[in-house]
Amino acid sequence: MEPRLNMFASKAAVGFVKRLVAAHAPLADAGLPAATQELVKIRASQINGCSGCLDMHTKEAVAAGETPQRLMLVAAWREAKVFTEAERAALELTEQGTRLADGAGVSDEAWANAAKHFDEDQLAALVCLIAGINAFNRLNAIVRQPGGDYEVGMASPLE
Repeated sequence: MEPRLNMFASKAAVGFVKRLVAAHAPLADAGLPAATQELVKIRASQINGCSGCLDMHTKEAVAAGETPQRLMLVAAWREAKVFTEAERAALELTEQGTRLADGAGVSDEAWANAAKHFDEDQLAALVCLIAGINAFNRLNAIVRQPGGDYEVGMASPLE
């Protein structure tokens, strides 16, 4: 499969993507665990069917020490024993924040559960992370960016 559009051939698109990548930089200092961040990116990308983001974030997660078992169970996190309660809260918030059109948005219960595990800075980072990965998913879905060619660290030059 070939993408409909080469986003790196357009000056406007490259500028936008670089800014979107740069918008994620402050999230690293919010204290949200790196593993949680990758799990969130992977789950949103699964829901949105974004093979480019799934390719990137599963490979980056493995390079950062994530186990294949946990990665294979992200889509079934509710039934899997390998995730912490904090990770489960983040994944629930991710699902509800990603599937806004499917229901009533993010429930008070999901928010309260996340707030039990994350402080205000971490919650803000989590919300921004969910919004950001959904933006990347939509860019890739619109242009049909295929996954499979990503190599760990490839996104670094965009920063």
